[in-house]
Amino acid sequence: MGSLVAIPFALLLHTLSPWAYGLVVLFAFIFGIYCCAETSRRMAVQDPGAIVWDEIVAMWMILAFVPLSWAWWLGAFLLFRLFDIAKPWPIRWLDHSVKGGFGIMLDDLMAAIYAIVILQLTQRFLPLLVT
Repeated sequence: MGSLVAIPFALLLHTLSPWAYGLVVLFAFIFGIYCCAETSRRMAVQDPGAIVWDEIVAMWMILAFVPLSWAWWLGAFLLFRLFDIAKPWPIRWLDHSVKGGFGIMLDDLMAAIYAIVILQLTQRFLPLLVT
């Protein structure tokens, strides 16, 4: 759900300058480390499913790197969900090895980076394939 909740807020973030957008995402990531750690501690569960802030911040990060269009945003959403669920290396390793709020945020950050790389390569090479 966090991935979907992130989308309308990302629309608002796109009204900011790239620097301001980046600062918001950076602050949200740092804030998330604290909030996720505290929520995890209070629930006495490492990375509880009820925490979605990590997904929200990851989606904001991804959506900063793609054009503002429904097709690109759908692709961003699907790729992020794929990497977040499948957890290819090193995401799975990070998920199991890095604990606390930083660990909760970090595995989604890596899934976002994977999605960004694929989306950037697609933006770069798609015009060459179409012509």
